[in-house]
Amino acid sequence: MLGRGVFVFAVCLAILGNFDWVVRGAQPNILFIAIDDLNDWTGSYGGHPQAKTPNLDRLAARGLQFNNAHCQSPICGPSRNSLLTGIFPSTSGLYFLKPLDIRSIDSLKAAVTLPQYFMKHGYEALAAGKVFHLNDDASFPQYGGDFGRLGPYPEKRISYHKGSKNVDWGVAPFEDEAMPDTKVADWTIDQLGKKREKPFFLGCGFFRPHVPWYVGKKWFDAFPRESVALPETLDSDGDDISGYARKLTFSASAPRHHWVVENDEWQHSVQAYLASIHFVDHQLGRVLDALEASEYAENTLIVVWSDHGYHLGEKQRWAKRSLWEESTKVPLIFAGPRIPQEQEVDRPVGLIDLYPTLVEYAGLPAKPHLDGASLVPLIENPMAAWSRPAVTTFGPHNHAIRSERWRYIRYADGSEELYDHSKDPHEWINLAGKARFNGIIDAHAAWLPQVNAPLVAGSADSDSPIYDPKVVYQPNE
Repeated sequence: MLGRGVFVFAVCLAILGNFDWVVRGAQPNILFIAIDDLNDWTGSYGGHPQAKTPNLDRLAARGLQFNNAHCQSPICGPSRNSLLTGIFPSTSGLYFLKPLDIRSIDSLKAAVTLPQYFMKHGYEALAAGKVFHLNDDASFPQYGGDFGRLGPYPEKRISYHKGSKNVDWGVAPFEDEAMPDTKVADWTIDQLGKKREKPFFLGCGFFRPHVPWYVGKKWFDAFPRESVALPETLDSDGDDISGYARKLTFSASAPRHHWVVENDEWQHSVQAYLASIHFVDHQLGRVLDALEASEYAENTLIVVWSDHGYHLGEKQRWAKRSLWEESTKVPLIFAGPRIPQEQEVDRPVGLIDLYPTLVEYAGLPAKPHLDGASLVPLIENPMAAWSRPAVTTFGPHNHAIRSERWRYIRYADGSEELYDHSKDPHEWINLAGKARFNGIIDAHAAWLPQVNAPLVAGSADSDSPIYDPKVVYQPNE
């Protein structure tokens, strides 16, 4: 893990000062890098002992890493739209994947997104790849394309033979140059080489390690299959949670844990996920190198984030779509002008906080009516007092509250979970229902969203059968 040298920290505090770029006429550029479905399996986060992410690690070493950052929804579209609008899913009613176009949603059609707000204050906004789940033209009028998104696909599936064609893994029968992420990196590098008259907000959205985990042989060879380490599991892990919780986290497209084990695919799938991370880290490195060689190197803030985490057998489940740590925890790294180096923050924060943070960092007027809070106080002082927990929502009235030590979950049927991360980092022991923890539960429950907007029109989530889009949702009292 990164160091916390007292001397370095003192120097950082001395030089940081206020973010008064506008007064000094030198507004910073923003390089906004999204990595899809990336959990904490990186070198600097230490989520998997064999992860190979030299470029993410060097970025963390030259910047500030948030160790306790969480998404607001454990699914791509709602997570990204929440981040980019600054609005909680429970406020907007966008809890699930559909509808994809935010401008078709009454509660979001007039939203001024993060890149739009920067454009209103003199910035140029451009992007390629997956930043929004589906690009919003009003937010990124200069959009380089998605370059095939999750493809290309081999003629036949390699490992998994059920459900969505995207759920599969194995050595790809094509070169790196054919991969969308290579093309996203190429496009971003090209943009960094151009002369610009305005400061830029540049989105770079990588698709891997989203399934299918298809990358070239050299990336797989970095992780010999027979020596791949597997996540720790507990056979009785689900015995102390409600049937509602188990059903909510059931995903129609994800493989069942017993299938993966019985078909001897666990090491292969973990190998494929690690290989996909290693591949996208290489593409990230190409972009970082291009920035360092450009005229914008000294005046560009780099922000790297993922939209949610991912289970690879932990809690004997796969994919995202849960309110547990593996699904909500995300990498979040800042590096650039006036960002402390070799620093970590352990306070709980959310992706919802990025909007107000970047607005304050760039010296723009504060944007009213945002659900998040600026992280600038924690950037200035990683040990600053911070009372806010991170809130994650998956469906109306289903929320997780993550503080520095605890995770509290309350579901729509009233069932609860409480985990003590100081003693139980795997969240194996549900402490809810034990009287001595009632005070802790009450303190965390105070942060549950007071608004649980109804599902937006056209909402659908075929992967979570507990929700029927044809039925108006009514929480159990």
